[in-house]
Amino acid sequence: MSNGARILVVDDERSMREFLEIFLQREGYEVITAGDVASGRLALESDEVDVLISDIQMPDGSGLDLLRVAQEHSPETLVVMITAYASTETALAAMKLGAYDYITKPFQVDAVRLAVEKALEKKLLFSENRRLRSALRSRDRSIIGSSSAMQQIYDLVAQVANTKANVLVTGESGTGKEMIARSIHQGGDRTEKPFVVVNCAAIPENLLESELFGHVKGAFTGAVEAKAGLFEVADGGTLFLDEVGELSAPLQVKLLRAIQEKSFRRVGATEDQHTDIRILAATNRELESEVELGRFREDLFYRINVIEIRLPPLRDRRDDVALLVDHFIEKYSQELGKRVTGCSEAAMAKLLAYPFPGNVRELENVIERAIALSRSETIDVGGLPPALLNPPAAGGSPRMTSEGVDLDAILEDYERGWLAEALSAAGGVKKKAARLLGISFRSFRYRYEKLGLDAPGAGGVD
Repeated sequence: MSNGARILVVDDERSMREFLEIFLQREGYEVITAGDVASGRLALESDEVDVLISDIQMPDGSGLDLLRVAQEHSPETLVVMITAYASTETALAAMKLGAYDYITKPFQVDAVRLAVEKALEKKLLFSENRRLRSALRSRDRSIIGSSSAMQQIYDLVAQVANTKANVLVTGESGTGKEMIARSIHQGGDRTEKPFVVVNCAAIPENLLESELFGHVKGAFTGAVEAKAGLFEVADGGTLFLDEVGELSAPLQVKLLRAIQEKSFRRVGATEDQHTDIRILAATNRELESEVELGRFREDLFYRINVIEIRLPPLRDRRDDVALLVDHFIEKYSQELGKRVTGCSEAAMAKLLAYPFPGNVRELENVIERAIALSRSETIDVGGLPPALLNPPAAGGSPRMTSEGVDLDAILEDYERGWLAEALSAAGGVKKKAARLLGISFRSFRYRYEKLGLDAPGAGGVD
């Protein structure tokens, strides 16, 4: 099974190290060697190793020490111990501590070959199982879709979930960025640790530093007692920085230092505190453009954007609309205590034809509304909001009919169309869209929420 895997050989006997290095290289593996426990520890902490082959007895320690280091710094590394003593007790001690296998000196090369191949097969099996579990968890967390675009997202989430790399999730408002972040956390080794969310746009700037890093008693007016920040709360787990593009320049500097140094300082404190967290971030801004304009630090951008996951808008994956509708019908039927089991063909046709500028969040809001108003087991056209029933006529104004018109609905549709068009032209950035329309950001946000395009708290989708 010569697949280019990396193997670390640690043995204080030079002849043994050289023999194993030559043999394993001929088998097609990349080989690193170390002559003592200290050097082996350094290699484990600085390199990615697939299999560790270590002597148990060495002058400066034991191979069991390296086993513990591997478990702490490289839990995916499988360990094969070598012992010169055919001692059941020594071998069992190593196996109980987590070693995968052991071989005794003197040994045949076939024993080494077999031990390494079996270890790599098990590692491959673990990785595949983890990927599948991660994909299943993603689906369980309501990341719904069978389109090719979403299949690529599933695969990428599975690949990055168990790494330490920082991930930036991008996409328009309402596409599901927080759900993706949760799935990454749940698919990795930190799943039992905290997943802490901070919305950088929702917290006033003068309070956000304290929210992130905490403060000591008396640090500022109103700080009557010490408070732990979210960097402390998330220790060992994941910190999700939503709307990270909204951070002020001073906070960008402090966040960069915290990520680089893996330490932070409470507001008003004189000593740093260390933390072990994974950073996931999300934004609907084009941060590269923000960097070019000098509004976002380039070094911070590259720190948080080690891996980017870009979510497509719902209009670019219309094949997923029906699946999402079924999912939201099941969800809100249970939550609202209504027996609604499906959607009529006419209603589904309206849903499929609508562009959903508010993306998945808007669709979820539409289905929740329809179920709340439903008097039957099927969502029909009458349960849909006016925007879906009376889209603005292409190329002209609506015509008066003998039955009259709903003027309020027409005006709402007209307003909704301009809001959606401005938001699209602004690349999903609401403040920029407000400027394009010549209104304040507060007015834009009010209108956007009033028209059901940005329902707050709708299923945690961002």
